[in-house]
This record gives sequence, structure tokens and C-alpha cells, in this order.
Amino acid sequence: MINLFSDTQTLPSEGMRAAIASANVGDEQRFEDPTTLALEERVAELLGHEAAVFLPSGTMCNLIAWRLHVRPGGDEVLIGSDAHPLKYESGSPGAIIGAIVTLLPGSHGMFDGDAVRAAVRDPADRYAPRTRLVSVEQPVVVGGGRVWLLERIQDVLAAAAEHDLRTHLDGARLLNATAATGVSAADFARGFDTAWLDFTKGLGAPIGACLAGSRELIDEAWRYKQMLGGAMRQSGIAAAGAWYALDYNVERIAEDHENARILAEGLAELPGVEIDLDAVETNIVVFSVPDAEALVAALQQRGVLVGTLDETLVRAVTHLDVTRRDIDDALEAAAAAVANLV
Repeated sequence: MINLFSDTQTLPSEGMRAAIASANVGDEQRFEDPTTLALEERVAELLGHEAAVFLPSGTMCNLIAWRLHVRPGGDEVLIGSDAHPLKYESGSPGAIIGAIVTLLPGSHGMFDGDAVRAAVRDPADRYAPRTRLVSVEQPVVVGGGRVWLLERIQDVLAAAAEHDLRTHLDGARLLNATAATGVSAADFARGFDTAWLDFTKGLGAPIGACLAGSRELIDEAWRYKQMLGGAMRQSGIAAAGAWYALDYNVERIAEDHENARILAEGLAELPGVEIDLDAVETNIVVFSVPDAEALVAALQQRGVLVGTLDETLVRAVTHLDVTRRDIDDALEAAAAAVANLV
């Protein structure tokens, strides 16, 4: 089966499994796990921040970071349309943080500094929530893996600074943005109060993410890590997989982008398929067909897994377990499936 459903489907390689099996470990909660401590230092440097904390998931990174910045009971967070915390985190911003989430206008989940300025509420207005945080997702997953240019991020950060707002970078696929633009992860992340990096997507690890920020914020993040059940013991078992991913799976992300481009160009030639090739910037390919569910089912019968975004939109995601030969086979299956559905 060629699994293009998501880059979350990656499996740890033999080398990564060996690194996990031989990890040097200790009690994380007593700061005695050397592998986890080394990973946290490495990620803090990678993202241009003072400190970092290893967490089980990216969702917990977002949740803890927002809680660091937002006071319970009515503070407002500004985000782009279809941002991950709104669509895929079970309502945790409202249920756990008590935040009001406001969507900013823009395209593909991206907005600009003027949108931030227009949305900020008067802090003296006791009838309105207090605008507290701006959160940016880089790249935007629902937007098709579209990448924020550094200039636009800097514009948003400048607008936030004008109004004394906190800023957070959701960097689940941040290294995909780096591969696509040549801009370093630190250049993207260091202007934010908090930023995080996920290891379970294009980097191919089975578990884990790291949240970075100032030493003061990360010390406080540990409190919420404990509170939410994210504190572990011998977490070096998981951190070793993340370390291996940073050693061996970063440079090859460009291959995923190349495969996504080849896939997109091949799909564009099929009858009934509509795709914006300019929108394929990373490893996510979104295209439209008259009946998305029917095409997904037909592809699965032919050994290819993809997913739907709505009644007409289909999403395919390349990753380290998908080869160029797999792309060719997937396109052959797509041609046969489309021919039977037209």
C-alpha cells in the first residue's frame, strides 16, 4: 500500500530503532535523562531560543504555549483560518485554556500585519475580550502546506509588538518551510515568544515535539507539562528517535517536496482533476475532483491511500516512506481510477 494519507504515517527506520534501543536514559522529571536534555538544548539552539522542553505531541505544545500566554476566562487569540488548534485539537483552547479564538482574514490560512492591527481590541473596553496572543502556523497544513514568507511573518510580529501582544509559532512542519525557502528555522522562529518543532511528521520519529522559548517560560511550561500528564520518566527512549531524525532526516525533506511536485504535475494532466500547481510548495498536494470520496475509494482499491478535505477536495502527502517509484505507481493508479469515474 502506498500511503499518501499523511506524513504522520511514517514508520521509524532500522537506524532510528537502533538509536532508540540503545538510548542513554534517566528520570526526565528529575532532569536526569541525558538524551532528553541534549535534545532540548539542540532544539532551543535550532529555533534560536534560550530553552526548550520535550513533550509527547505537538498538540500539547500548542496547548501549553497558549496557556503560558493567555489568562483563563476571556483572553483572545488571533489565528488564521482553519488553523490546527481550531480544527484538530478537540476544542482545547476553549475547554482547557478558556480562550476566545478569532479568525483573521487572509488566504490559505495566512494573514498580515494589517489584519492583526484591525483585529486588536481596545484594552480599555471592559465589554470586550482582551486581545492577548497571535498564533502563526508555519507552514499551513489545511492551506495545502503553503509557506509564510519571512517578510510576512516579520510584518505580523511587528504588528503584535505595536500592541504588546504575545506571539506563538506552530512549527509542526517548520523544517518543510525551511527546505522550501532556504530560510533557517531560527530565522523563522526566534522572533516569537514561543515556537515548537514536531518530530513525528516529515522527520519520521514515532513520538514527540519540543516547545522552545525563554528560560522563564519553559520553566513555567514544565508546570503545565506536569499538570496535563505530559511529564514522563525515561523519555530518552523517545528523544533518541527525535535526535536521530535531526541527524538523518532533515536534508532529505527536499526529496518529499520534489516527489510532491512530480505527483501534482502528473495529476494535473488527468481529466476531471483541478489543481493549482503554484500552491504546491512543500509535501502536501491538494486537488479537486467531482467526487472526492469516490476517488479515494477507487484509489484504495488500487493500493493508494489518500484523504479528503471536503466533498471535492483530496489531499495527498509525501514523506520519507514514499519513493519516486511509489509516485509513479500512484499516478498510474490515479489515471485508472479517474478514467473509471469520468
